Amino acid sequence: MRIFRVIPTSILALALAAATSPASAAARLYIVQARTSAAARASVLSVHGSLVRELPIIHAVTARLGADQVAHLRAAADVRLFADRSVHARATTSLLGSLTQTLSSTTNSVEQTLSTDPLVSTLTTTAVPLVTTITGNSLTSTVTAPLVSTLSTATGTQDGQGVAALTLTYETNYPTLVGADTLQKAGITGKGVTIAVLDSGLWEDLLQNYGSRVLATRDVTNGGSGPVTGDPYGHGTHITSIAAGGAQNIAGQYLSIAPRANLVIVRALDGDGAGSYSDIIAGIDWIVANRLKYNIRVLNLSLGATPQSYYWNDPLDQAVMAAWRAGIVVVTAAGNDGPSPMTIDVPGNVPYVVTVGALTDNYQPYNTSDWRLASFSSAGPTYEGFVKPEMVAPGGHMVASMNSGSYLANIDPNSMNIVEQMFTMSGTSQAAAVTTGVVALMLQEDPSLTPDNVKCRLMQSARPAVTSSGSLAYSVFQQGAGLINAVAAVNSSAVGCANVGLNISADLAGTEHFGGPANRNASGNYYIMNMQSWMPGTPQPGDGFSWSTAYPGTQGYAWNEGYPWSQGFVWTHAYVWSNNFAWARNFAWARNFAWARTLPWWNTSQAPAPTAPAPVVPWVPNQ
Repeated sequence: MRIFRVIPTSILALALAAATSPASAAARLYIVQARTSAAARASVLSVHGSLVRELPIIHAVTARLGADQVAHLRAAADVRLFADRSVHARATTSLLGSLTQTLSSTTNSVEQTLSTDPLVSTLTTTAVPLVTTITGNSLTSTVTAPLVSTLSTATGTQDGQGVAALTLTYETNYPTLVGADTLQKAGITGKGVTIAVLDSGLWEDLLQNYGSRVLATRDVTNGGSGPVTGDPYGHGTHITSIAAGGAQNIAGQYLSIAPRANLVIVRALDGDGAGSYSDIIAGIDWIVANRLKYNIRVLNLSLGATPQSYYWNDPLDQAVMAAWRAGIVVVTAAGNDGPSPMTIDVPGNVPYVVTVGALTDNYQPYNTSDWRLASFSSAGPTYEGFVKPEMVAPGGHMVASMNSGSYLANIDPNSMNIVEQMFTMSGTSQAAAVTTGVVALMLQEDPSLTPDNVKCRLMQSARPAVTSSGSLAYSVFQQGAGLINAVAAVNSSAVGCANVGLNISADLAGTEHFGGPANRNASGNYYIMNMQSWMPGTPQPGDGFSWSTAYPGTQGYAWNEGYPWSQGFVWTHAYVWSNNFAWARNFAWARNFAWARTLPWWNTSQAPAPTAPAPVVPWVPNQ
């Protein structure tokens, strides 16, 4: 199941102008990148282009350019252009059509998306800003999997109880699954730590007790800069309330992970859950610029796009790395394209950040031996050979706040609890939100932690799934270090075990780039290479270090604390790309390196080749 994309209002304005101005019809939106933002701006002005917005975090601007202007800039030294290209909805079905009709008839006009407008219907192939390096994916999409109504008959719509009491007796299970409830009872609630959520906005239910904890909001959609006034899509509200909602039941139990953390809300996704690289980068830029003012320590990015370049060439990945270097812990969703290998999304493919896969308790929250890796959870390695995700967190049948008038609630009414104004959804988006909340708890307890050491402690304290014989039930490419453990992470003293061998300043400067130790053999099995022996590149012995791509989906496992990683986290080490042995061998990877086979088109005089339709994250049943 796929989701239609809504055309941003900036694209609509361009289309309307085209009726009276032939010149404007030729102008397209580009991200123009140079050594500095000033240089990028000057390069646009030198060809009389139309500046739209500055993106100083990646030394870039957005501009509308005609064909002649593009040709001149492509010929310039030290300038990169990332073009706006055609995007189409993919794999649309009659079911989606019926859901769209239902939405049109039930959603009130204030929260209707532009997809109901006949003009928009004729413009669904108009492109939004594309910023990949060669053949790109122009959109990011929320990494979440709401249950379509026709698929929901076999599962419940909540993980708690007490549906008729307006949250007074309601209970969510995910704080208990990761141990956050234990920390909350000890007064560790995220107080004083600010979480930035970049998503589709926020609907502030009074029962969530946000109040003064929302320190600032910013709506950057369609080039904007005003405050966030709501969440017509619903995804951002769901994510925010998992991480830091303040609702309590009559027993005093919180329904979220970090219920007293402060919040900064940035809206970069539209009413259909879609966004452009330029808007998301602008949102990250604003967050980084205001991090000290609001004490922003954590950034949640529950969104993703298919990788189309090495991580260091991707502008969104560059912005995420800049946020990490600025001292912000960036938590990203792995993606919902599992259980296949090499399905990690951008920006989860950035080696520095915390990338999170999803676990489901299989509707057995008190039977830990029945918990399992969610089948939709994306797996590694990345194209550069890094093991991802770093860990997994609850992401199955997650119940959280949502306005019943939102887009998601209307296309899946069976998952909407109208009395509670809560919605059930599955996805690595939700797993990332859980992890973001845990990071806030860690930083309340120890504000001195750097992003690298937060990541180190999360991994060191995680609980991997093991079989009855004590061996790992899933490879490191599927579960990373295991299930997040909030209590152990807060109490951990580990340092220096994450991002070993990486140099983020050199990476951003372009003087060095890095690869990981993962590879694939001629039989199609993935493995961790031994990079330090007298025969570097040979398989590294170790439990969970090889994977035949099998997924034991029907079986649950115990998730054990204190698993003895006999060689530490050797599978997380990085190596300078020029010295990386993995990529000198001509093994066939599961996906084609289409973007690595041709010269970068921004340095040629040829027009960019047509791109494939942008992938949209699939809908999957709740697990």
